[in-house]
Order: sequence, then C-alpha cells, then structure tokens
Amino acid sequence: MNPLSSHPPRTPRTSVISSSTYVYGASVYEDAPSHAMAEKVEVKEEVYDPADEPDDDDAETAAASKRVRREDVWREMIITSDGRDKAFKLIQYTIRTYLLFHNPIVKRMQWKTPWVKRLDDTASGLSFSRKTLLLFNWLSPLTTIMSAQQAVPFSSDTAKPSASPLNEKSAAPAEFTFNPPPSRAKLAAKSAAQRTKPFLQALLYAPPPVLLELVQAMADDAATFAKLGLLSKKFGDRAGRFSDWCWLLSTLAGLVENAVERSVIVNLKDEGAISFDALFQARLYAESMSGATNRSLPKASKHDERELGRLDKRDYWLTITRTKLLMDLIFVSYDLFNIKRGKKSIQTFSGLTSGILSSMKLFDRHRGQLLKKANAL
Repeated sequence: MNPLSSHPPRTPRTSVISSSTYVYGASVYEDAPSHAMAEKVEVKEEVYDPADEPDDDDAETAAASKRVRREDVWREMIITSDGRDKAFKLIQYTIRTYLLFHNPIVKRMQWKTPWVKRLDDTASGLSFSRKTLLLFNWLSPLTTIMSAQQAVPFSSDTAKPSASPLNEKSAAPAEFTFNPPPSRAKLAAKSAAQRTKPFLQALLYAPPPVLLELVQAMADDAATFAKLGLLSKKFGDRAGRFSDWCWLLSTLAGLVENAVERSVIVNLKDEGAISFDALFQARLYAESMSGATNRSLPKASKHDERELGRLDKRDYWLTITRTKLLMDLIFVSYDLFNIKRGKKSIQTFSGLTSGILSSMKLFDRHRGQLLKKANAL
C-alpha cells in the first residue's frame, strides 16, 4: 500500500459465494419429486380432505332429524303469517273441491242445502281472512329497497382537491381564527348524509321483481281496504285487477328465472355424470402420487355422490316451484282474460295444487331451520 496514494484502502467484504463445497453423486439423476410437486400434492390432499367430514355430518343430521318432530315444524309454520295463510288456503280449497263434487248430489237432497251454503260461506270467509293476514306485506320489499341505499364510494364532497402545501405557505393568513372541531354526532350525520342514496334513486335502481312485489302488495292492501269499507268499491276493483296483472308478470318472471336455473343445474348434472369416470381416474393418479391409502377412495367418491345428490334435490325443488308457478299462471289467467269455460273447476284444482306445493316448500324450509338449530346445540 502506497501511503502517498490518493485512493483510500479497500475495506475487506464478506464473499457472497459460500465456501462450502458439495460433491454431486449419482443420486442427482434419480427420479425424486421436487418441492414444487410436493406442495401441489399437498394442495390436492387438502382439496379432498373435506370428503372425510360427510359421515359425521350425516350422523349429526340423522340424530337431529330424530329430535325434530313434524309437530314442531307445523308449530313453527303456524307462528308466521305466511304459514297461517298456507293453512287457510289448504282448508279453503279443500272445501271448494268437496263442494265441486258434492253439488250434483245436493240437487237431489234438499236437506243438505243449508250445510252446503255454510261451507260456501266458510270458504269465502277463509279467503277474506287470508287477505287480511297478508296486509302490510309490502314492508318486506320496501325494506329490501331501503337497505339498497348503500354508501356512495366516491362522493363529490370527499373528492374535493386540497390546497397544495406550497400555496398554503405562500398565502399568509390575515387573521387567526380558532374553529372548534365538530362533534362525533355531527360527523356521523354528515358522513351518513353523504353516503346515503336518495330513496327515489334506490327505487329506480331496485330489481324489477322487487318492484313488482312492492306494487302488488300495495294494490292488494288497497283492494282489501275496499272490502273492509275504507275505500270505494270501484277503486277496490281497479286495485284488485292491477294486482292481478302484477301477479301475472311476477309469475312469468319467476318461470323464466326457474327455467334458467334449472337448465344450469341439468347441465351440471350431465357434466358430472359424463366426467365421473375421468374424475375418478384423475383422483386415482393424484392420490397414488401423494401416497394416499385406499381408504380415501370411497370417501372421495362419497363426496361426489353427495354433490350429485345436492343437485338432484335442488332440481326436485325447482320442479316443484315450476309446477306451483304454472298453477298460479292458470289461476290468474282465468280472472284477467275473463275465461268462462271450466273456470270454477280449473281454478279450484289449480288453487289446491298451488297450496299443497307451496306448503311443501314452506315445511321443508322450516324443517331445515330447525335442523340447523338442533345441530348447533
């Protein structure tokens, strides 16, 4: 090192190259899974691990179904206004079906005429009771629309550009004023006012089925109030006819939605049935690479069978819903288009079928809720 040199001495640095040596042998050419392949195999194992759970879940569901009785399900149904409406509908159209077959016999037996008249009055009273049970049913779609008044992500008030720090420094304050910070209540009210959409805007952006349900429920209430005497009979008749048109449109929309959803499920079922063998062979290969035992194969196949079973159940209830909507369409078409031929008998059978199918759906829904509660205990 020259002491007269202008360059400073170099500082010794640690080498980034490891000083250790490694001798590669013949094992480097052996077939061994890499770390990346090992991680992929572990992911496959995690995908199929949830298939180990169905046995326990099925056992818990079976035990819970033994604790849930039919009487409990019916009690939960009758508590709600919808359940009472379905019960009254079944009684009403059962009476009308009985009267439909009993009328030819009554003409020969005059002593049964008062009994038949009482049954007819009972069916009419049940129909009016159902209308009063469904009063203020427009609160449900109104709540849905009001809940859609969600926050606006970028408000015009919050997007105002702030002054740059250079301008703030250059502009000298003429007078010092002390502004106290606003309270939390004022800040919350201001932010809520900025985030909340106007009700009219939320009403315009609401889905058409929700709007149809809202308008139909309000028209039903107007027709019911007219029968109670609060409104004129002419206004009640117009409101009832307008409600029938809304019912027709909502039924057609429900049929279209049902057809689309059912076609998707049918395609999934067909794809699952066709590719079941291919999936089984792929699972065999993946589990053989991951070192899984043969005990995992039936569990994985049970998982596929359970998924296909869910699709079958969903398809079944979609078929039930489609039949119910078709019965409603037939019923309301006779009233709207003034079809006279076979009106009484066809409306009676379609109303009874619709009541049975809707009661089945409501029963299954309440039973599922009770099973969830029983499993949670």
